[in-house]
Amino acid sequence: MPNIGALLKQEITRLARREVRAQVQATKKASTQYRRHIAALRRQVATLERQVALVRRQSASGAVAAPREPTQKFRFVAKGLKSQRARLGLSAADFGRLVGVSAQSIYNWEQGHATPRAGQLAVLAARRGLGKREALQMLAQQPAKKRGATKRKR
Repeated sequence: MPNIGALLKQEITRLARREVRAQVQATKKASTQYRRHIAALRRQVATLERQVALVRRQSASGAVAAPREPTQKFRFVAKGLKSQRARLGLSAADFGRLVGVSAQSIYNWEQGHATPRAGQLAVLAARRGLGKREALQMLAQQPAKKRGATKRKR
């Protein structure tokens, strides 16, 4: 039969460890968040320092260049392209005609096998707000490509 004193000591130790773990867990979580925030701030400071150095070099050379137009970056998500095509009710070939690429490109983009180039991303972003009617109207205005249109001379 085990000693009651030893059992009490084990139970107290177990409960104490559990309480300490609960108290320390909140501190660990906060510490992790602070470290992540500090790392983001360091990256931001490094970027700003590079920009300041660039401005200093430009002002030292005396040539102050006109500010460039900010190039807008577009994020591509294959699932979003697939849902947009489904929302418009278009086949891959029709959607490809709308964007200016082949149906195979649309399939590859949707499957994640390929990603569109910057110019194609800009066209996709421009077509993002289209409704069904506008898309069908744009397709009607475009000449349809005919398959096998080349005839052999005999």
